[in-house]
Amino acid sequence: MSRPLPSSHRRGSALMLTGLAMLGLVVGAAAPAHAASTGRSTPAPSGPAAPDPIPRVAEGDLATAPYMGWSSYSLQVYTGENHIIDADQIIAQSDAMHEKLQPYGYNRINIDAAWNDGFDAYGRPTPSAEHYPDGLQTVIDHVHANGQEIGLYFIPGVGPEVYEAALPVWNAPGCTTHDIAKQPLSRADYWGIGYALDFDNPCTTAYIESMAAMLEDWGVDFVKFDSVTPGSGISDLSIDARADVAAWSKALHSRGIWFELSWALDPAYADYWREHADGWRVDWDVECYCQNEAMVSWQTISRTFGKAEEWWRHTGPGGFADFDSLNVGNGRMDGLTADERRTAATLWAMQAAQFFTGDDLTQLDELGIELLTNKEVIAINQAGIPAHPVTSDTKHPVWASLQDDGSYVVALYNLGTSAADITVDWTAIGLGDGKNKVRDVWARKDIGTHQTGYTADAVPPHGARLLRVTPPRGVDSTVNGDAIQVGYSGDWHRSGGDEVAATSQDLAVTVLAPGEEPPAPGDTSHRIVTLNDTSPEIAYSGSWNHSTGRGVGDHEDDVHWTEKAGDSVSLTFRGTGIRYITEKDESQGSVAITLDGQDAGTADASLPAGTPRQSQQVVWSATGLDDGEHTVTVTMQDGRFMLLDRFDIEQVNLLDPNAVSVPQGAAEATRIALGRDAGELTRIANGTTTLTKGADWTVDDGDVILSAAYLSSLKAGQSTLRFSFRGDVADDVQAASGDAWTDLTFTGTGVTWIAPQAPDQGEVRIFLDGALVKTVDTRADARLTQRELYTVSGLKRGEHRIVVQNASGGVIRSDAFRFTR
Repeated sequence: MSRPLPSSHRRGSALMLTGLAMLGLVVGAAAPAHAASTGRSTPAPSGPAAPDPIPRVAEGDLATAPYMGWSSYSLQVYTGENHIIDADQIIAQSDAMHEKLQPYGYNRINIDAAWNDGFDAYGRPTPSAEHYPDGLQTVIDHVHANGQEIGLYFIPGVGPEVYEAALPVWNAPGCTTHDIAKQPLSRADYWGIGYALDFDNPCTTAYIESMAAMLEDWGVDFVKFDSVTPGSGISDLSIDARADVAAWSKALHSRGIWFELSWALDPAYADYWREHADGWRVDWDVECYCQNEAMVSWQTISRTFGKAEEWWRHTGPGGFADFDSLNVGNGRMDGLTADERRTAATLWAMQAAQFFTGDDLTQLDELGIELLTNKEVIAINQAGIPAHPVTSDTKHPVWASLQDDGSYVVALYNLGTSAADITVDWTAIGLGDGKNKVRDVWARKDIGTHQTGYTADAVPPHGARLLRVTPPRGVDSTVNGDAIQVGYSGDWHRSGGDEVAATSQDLAVTVLAPGEEPPAPGDTSHRIVTLNDTSPEIAYSGSWNHSTGRGVGDHEDDVHWTEKAGDSVSLTFRGTGIRYITEKDESQGSVAITLDGQDAGTADASLPAGTPRQSQQVVWSATGLDDGEHTVTVTMQDGRFMLLDRFDIEQVNLLDPNAVSVPQGAAEATRIALGRDAGELTRIANGTTTLTKGADWTVDDGDVILSAAYLSSLKAGQSTLRFSFRGDVADDVQAASGDAWTDLTFTGTGVTWIAPQAPDQGEVRIFLDGALVKTVDTRADARLTQRELYTVSGLKRGEHRIVVQNASGGVIRSDAFRFTR
C-alpha cells in the first residue's frame, strides 16, 4: 500500500539536530576535506546552489507542539453526570491547574459534550443556563485570567430543531438553516444526532463561518470536533465528514483557533486530517466506563500501542496524535497500578501525543504530580518527535526516536504479566557502538556509559523504563528516510512498491540414502509465509481475546477471537497475495474486508446449525497483487464470534528450484537461480552454521553454485539451507520523480548518503553546505539496496547540511543518511 509521507515531511526540509533552523541560525559553508562516491560520478562541478531549507512547520501553523491541559470528559464518565462541567467545577479545575500544573506548561481547559442547551436566533448553540447561571463568558474570562486557553465541543452536521426552525444565517442575507442540510436528509454523525450538511450550497459555509465568528467573539481558543468520519467506527463513506472538517478548519484557523478531531480517525485519510487539523484521536475513548470505580483500565491503555504503531509516521509538528486523556494523576480513581500509570505517561510522552489529563486536578496524589510534572518527560513530549517501534516483541517492545540535539530517547515496555529483563541494542535504533551515556529519565539519574546497548533489569509487569542516550563524538548515527528530521521537497512517497524488504527463503535439500528415490518436484512458482494469530505484525483493534489449547485443529492450537461487532484485525504485509484463515461454525458470522483502504467484499464463516466445526478454513483471499506493501483489515459484522487463526502471505519465489535432491556422499555441484541480484545475498546458513563463501558456495553469472563437497558432506535425510537477502534500511524507501530533493542537517565531521540503485533512476546532485560537490549516477542494471552513493569525512566539526537533488526526469530514491559526530 502506498503511504504518502506526512505533509510535514513533504514540506519540511532539514534535520535540526541542534535546533539551528528552529532558532533561525544559519549553517556555515565549510568545504569538504574529502569526498568519495560508491556510484559512478563526475568531478565536483560548480554552478547551481543548494535549495533553501523549508521550515518543519509552516508559518502560522498552530501545531508546533502537543497541547497540554485538562479535559472534562473522563470525570463526566466517572461520575455518570454532567455536573463536572458546571461553572464552579470548571473554575475549580482551572485554579488547580494554575497552582499545580501550569508552571510545567499545562494551559488548556476543554469543556466536552453537554455544555449547551439550545440555540440562538441564528441557529448557533447557546451555553446551558443550568451549568452556567452567570453565563459561560464568566467561566471563559476566569480561565483566561489564569493565563489559560479554553475549548468547546462540537460535532458535524446541523440539529433537526435548527433545521426545522429555518432560522436566518448570521451575516448571510437570504440564507436559512433549512437551506444547509443535504437532501434527502441523512445522518451526519455516529449517533444520528444531526443531519448532514450540503456544502454545494454557499449558505452552509456561511453557517460554519458564523459559528467560528461566535466562538472568536466569546474568546474560545480550541474546538474538539467529535464523531468525525471516515473514522468513529464508520469508514465506508456512508457518512463522510471531510467537508465539515475542511470548512471548520478554514473558519477556525483564520481566527487562530486550534482544531482537534475525534475519534478513532481512519489512518487511510491521514494526509487529509493533517492538512486540515492540529490533532486527531487515533482510538476510541480511553475511559473504561467503570462508573465510580475507575477512569481507565490497563486494557484501554495497552491497546494504544497498536494505534501508536499504526500512526507514528503520520504525526509530528503540523498535527499530533491524540491518545485521549492521560489519567495518571490519582491512583484511587485512575484504575491503574503505579507501574501502569508510569507506562501510560511514558507512552504519551514518547509518541508526542497531546499531553492532557482528565483527572480531578484538585485531588492529584504524590505520584500523579510526579508523573505529570517531570520536566525531562515533558521535554520529550514537547519536542514533538513520535517514537518508532524498534523491536516486534509484543510483550517487551522497545520504541525510540532521534532527538533534535542528537540524543535518542528510548522506552522499554513490559506488557507481559511477570518481571522481565529488556534489552535495546544501539544498532537497532540506528546508533553506532561507543561510550554512549545513558540516563534514566524518570529517576532523573545518569546510569553510566554503555558500549553496545543497555539492559533494563527486572522491569515489572506492565512497567516501563524511559532512557535518554547521548552519544559521544565520533559515533555514527543512521537516520532512516522516514525519520522526522529528514526533509523532502517534491512529490515524495514512502515505499508503495518501491521498497525492497530484507527477506530469506529456505532451500529444502533431500539427501538420498543409497537406493532411495527422490521426491516428486513441488511448485516453485511462489512461496507461502504463514503468520499465526500471535504474530507481532498483526494489529488487533477492540476487545480481542486469545485462546490456546482448544484441541479442535487450530494452527498452532490457538486463535484470537472477539464477540463485538466493529472489532477488527489488520495486517500490513509485503507480497502478491493474502489469505484469511479462520474456522467455520454456526457461531461465526460475516466479516467485512478492506484491502489497501478499498472495499474488498465480505466473507461468511457461518455454518448451518448442527454442522460440525471446520478448522483452518480459507474464507477470503486475494492474489495477483503488485509485489509490494499492502494492508488488509477484517472487521466483524455479525454472528456471535469472529475468529482469526492465521494469515497466509503469498510472496515471490527467490530460489529456483526451491527444493533439490542429492545422493548421499556423491553429490554434484548444484546451481540455484536467484530472484534477487546475487550481490544482495548476505548469508547462506544451515541452522546456526553459516556456509563459507568461496568454499561451500560461489556465485556464477548471478546464480549460486552449491559445492559438491559441501552437499556430499550432508547426512541422509532432510536439510534446510536458508538464503538471506539484504533489503532497504528498515525495509522501506522514499521515492519521487521530477523536481525533488531531500536533505539532512547534522552536527559532526562526516556524512554518507545511502540509497538504492535501479534501472529507472538517473543522476542526482549532491550539495554540501550550500555548494554543489558531486553529481552521482544512481542507475544500475538491477535493483540494489543500501548503496553508499556519497560519502564525505574529515569535515570541521560543526553544523552541516547535505542535500540530494534529482538531476534527471527519472526516479529518485533515498533510503537513509549516516553521519559521524
